[in-house]
Amino acid sequence: MIPLVKVAMPPRERLMPALEQVLYSGFIAEGEHVYRFEKQFAETFQLPFALGLSSGTGALHVSLLLAGVRPDDEVITTSMTAEPTNIVILQCGAVPVFADVDADSGNLSPESVAERITERTKAILVVHYAGFPARMRELREIADRHGIALIEDAAHSLGAQYGGQGIGTIGDYAIFSLQAIKHMTTVDGGILTFKDESQTNAAKQLRWFGLSKGVPRTEVDIVRPGFKYNMNNVTGAIGLAQLEGIGELIRRHIDNGRYFDEHLGRIPGLGITKFDAEARPSYWLYSVLTDDSDAVERRLASVGVSASKLHRPNHLHTVFEPMRRPMPGLETYYRRLTHLPCGWWVTDEDRETIVDALKQG
Repeated sequence: MIPLVKVAMPPRERLMPALEQVLYSGFIAEGEHVYRFEKQFAETFQLPFALGLSSGTGALHVSLLLAGVRPDDEVITTSMTAEPTNIVILQCGAVPVFADVDADSGNLSPESVAERITERTKAILVVHYAGFPARMRELREIADRHGIALIEDAAHSLGAQYGGQGIGTIGDYAIFSLQAIKHMTTVDGGILTFKDESQTNAAKQLRWFGLSKGVPRTEVDIVRPGFKYNMNNVTGAIGLAQLEGIGELIRRHIDNGRYFDEHLGRIPGLGITKFDAEARPSYWLYSVLTDDSDAVERRLASVGVSASKLHRPNHLHTVFEPMRRPMPGLETYYRRLTHLPCGWWVTDEDRETIVDALKQG
């Protein structure tokens, strides 16, 4: 089967010497490999800076705390995402407020977001679902008008752009996931970036128990408890090796995605994701919409291609039951959704097979 998602690793001859060097260096916890990786990641994706964390979930948790989210605050968010996006809101003691999504993209509807704002709203948490940028111009305007933070969960959208800016540079805070099956992996890991660099020390302390690195432990003073969210040198070494080939890998996702845009959009009965003219997706997954998603999955399985909905809307979990509300756009999107593989492992022949299979109905 052509898998829906797949782990990307650098060539053995590049990765293994780097791993061996760090593993036997005597310095495997947070150190120079992490700091070099942070610097190169920020340069590669034109971020103001990057902080490495143990996971994208940890990075998102820290971003919420830096944004001032406290118990009983509200965070406007999407249910159409992987569960960690909203679990971290609960971990802050805050309340996820689910806004509806656009039925043709799965991304947050700015109109619905605007309707959900109250005096308790502290932040808007936007996911660029499947690598397709959300309507950031409108969401940025809403956040600015109400004086609340805009947080980008860019776990699906490494390398995407909006309005000529890299995804991750439009919100007040942004996170990237380096989990196993994302565009780029460090086995696990995450990146945090934000606009107000005066919060850098606070962010570093939150990722390591509330302590400051580089200060003797007998001299530090914890003023706010933090977490064990720091990245280690082994992960950093993998990240450095990954960055050498990440541009080519993301370009292949984009090339396959644009091919599907062109060819699948012409097939009667199939719809494709719609996005702003200002958006440049990075196509982590490819999404098609049809009135019979089960039939699409069966048709592709018959030619050896995995396809599925992949995620379950978060509000369907019992833990989020008190936050449920009518979301007709999400209901329509999820019913019609099927994700197809479009990553670096999908060859020209594979993508032709996918298109030909769906043309047959």
